[in-house]
Amino acid sequence: MSLELFHSQVVPIRPKLYRFAFRLLNNEEDAKDIIQDALLKVWHQQDRMAELQNLEAWCMRIVRNLALDRLKSKKYRSTEMLDRAGEMEAAHQPDPHLAAEQQDVMGRVHRIINALPEKYRTIIQLRDVDGFSYQQIADILELNMSEVKINLHRARKAVREQLQNIQVYGLQ
Repeated sequence: MSLELFHSQVVPIRPKLYRFAFRLLNNEEDAKDIIQDALLKVWHQQDRMAELQNLEAWCMRIVRNLALDRLKSKKYRSTEMLDRAGEMEAAHQPDPHLAAEQQDVMGRVHRIINALPEKYRTIIQLRDVDGFSYQQIADILELNMSEVKINLHRARKAVREQLQNIQVYGLQ
């Protein structure tokens, strides 16, 4: 693989890789480190790229494996549990009460998603945030399509049920 090919095919998917790593690790610096390691790994394994059907899925799988290794290591500690993607600035909202309520709901949703088992969290991230197809998710996670659909359904159902419990019963 030439440098130009690397820049044209791998570098454009870097923001998706970063969002995925950040979602798994909940830490900006660690996500940047993982992306750096992943890009180096892709570069060093460039001879495999000719046989790949989906370069993006392969890169996502590398990021996932590196992030999971980081999470499993004893050195890793999550220092920032707030997900900045759900934050909204009240100054841009016509009604500050509405903005505060939306921010509160988004915070709850992110806390619920972060409390899900890792495979559910990952599938929701890939499908609902990054917009990957079921087949791409199956390739990234090395699952079959029915497992992806079942796990996504279960993850969404768990989030929905917990939100309903909060709304109806005030349970946290």
